[in-house]
This record gives sequence, C-alpha cells and structure tokens, in this order.
Amino acid sequence: MDTHPIEGGTAGEPAVEVVKPKIGAYRRHLLVCTGPRCTADGESQALFDSLGDKFKAAGLNEGALRVKRSRVSCFAACKGGPVMCVQPDGSWYYNARGANLDRIIQEHLVGGRPVQDLLFHEGPGLACETEPEAEHDGEHDAGEGRTP
Repeated sequence: MDTHPIEGGTAGEPAVEVVKPKIGAYRRHLLVCTGPRCTADGESQALFDSLGDKFKAAGLNEGALRVKRSRVSCFAACKGGPVMCVQPDGSWYYNARGANLDRIIQEHLVGGRPVQDLLFHEGPGLACETEPEAEHDGEHDAGEGRTP
C-alpha cells in the first residue's frame, strides 16, 4: 500500500498515514451534472445511475474504450439538461436523455465522433489538438463561429 505520513493540522495532533488513491486506466471521462436546477425530479441522477448498465452493454466498462463517469453538482449551465461533458475531448452536451444519450454513447464514446447537433460547447480538448494553427483567427474560442 502506498502511504505518506501527513503531519497533524494543529499543534499536538498526531501524524496520520494517508493512502494514495488509485484509479484504473480509462479513455474518456464523462461528467454528468446532477444538480437540482439541471433537470426536474432527479432525472439527471437517474440518468447517471443508468450509465453503468449502458456502458457495460456498449463495452465501455473495461478495456481500451473504458469510460469513467462522475457526478458533478453544478456546471452553471442550467438550461437544456441533462447536461454532460466528455473529457478530455471537451465536448459539452445538452438534452442528453433517451435516444440522445444512446447516440452520445454509440457515436462519441464508442465511435469517437462527437454528436454535433447535441453539442452546445466545445472546450480546449482534442478538437484543438487536431486543428491546424492556420485555422485559428484569434477572434473566436475553439469551435465558436465556425461551421462544421
């Protein structure tokens, strides 16, 4: 076990051993907003809870395509939920429910192609790494103001 001694927080507290956490290898990390303003009646939490079975069925629970999933209490993007973000790609999805969620899983998480009509933002993830520098005009953030 990998542990490191940490000194106590105040004078007189004994040192404690802290165990270094471990996370298995994964290809992508799916962050799902489960905050109360994202969807009504806990829909986002139910969506998050369903991902284990959906990932297993799609082969995303282990191996080279493994996707790690985490709940986020608020993305401050409180419209059009459920909202989720795929990292390291930087792809932000809205209305990620039902058939839309299935498309995100199959087309993006399995197939590697973001679902363009469900994206509301693309961050500095993989999209920037694959674009030639000449395409950046300095006036827009990555992905904004461009047509696919």
